[in-house]
Amino acid sequence: QQQQQQQQQQQQQPPPWQAQQQQQRVEREAQCPPNGEVTVFDINAEMLEVGKSRATTQGLISGLHWVQGNAEQLPFADGSMDSYTVAFGIRNVTNRHAALCEAHRVLKRGGRLLCLEFSHVSVPVLKEMYDMYSFNIIPKVGGVVAKDEQSYQYLVESIRQFPDQVRLYCNNND
Repeated sequence: QQQQQQQQQQQQQPPPWQAQQQQQRVEREAQCPPNGEVTVFDINAEMLEVGKSRATTQGLISGLHWVQGNAEQLPFADGSMDSYTVAFGIRNVTNRHAALCEAHRVLKRGGRLLCLEFSHVSVPVLKEMYDMYSFNIIPKVGGVVAKDEQSYQYLVESIRQFPDQVRLYCNNND
């Protein structure tokens, strides 16, 4: 009888991976203010749909606003955002200066622009190693994992065309 009770309890408990996901969700929610809002913005409607789907799967649905548009002409009021984050997107904008000016325009006074982007390696030995890795390995991995070697070749080439950190900053602070 005791064995039956233990089996019933085990059957009622979620699998460990599911319990871990639930715990992570609770921890994420505890870190966010209860009335916090995030605007997810992209020029590509399909990418927004992928994001919505992933957010829904993760249980992240409250406080998210999904907006399609061009980063060079943001549909937001001046000084309306606490922060502006962009990850691996500035390099794909046609007019980088216009997009960064728009980001500045919509930020509140004291707001933060956070830009995560690939850039140049300045240490010569590391640069050689990184160049060998990025041109020879990254596209091959993209071909195997994503079945799209060409897009990863473009990624490597676009990184080389993107200005280094100093030039990006200086070109947008005139």
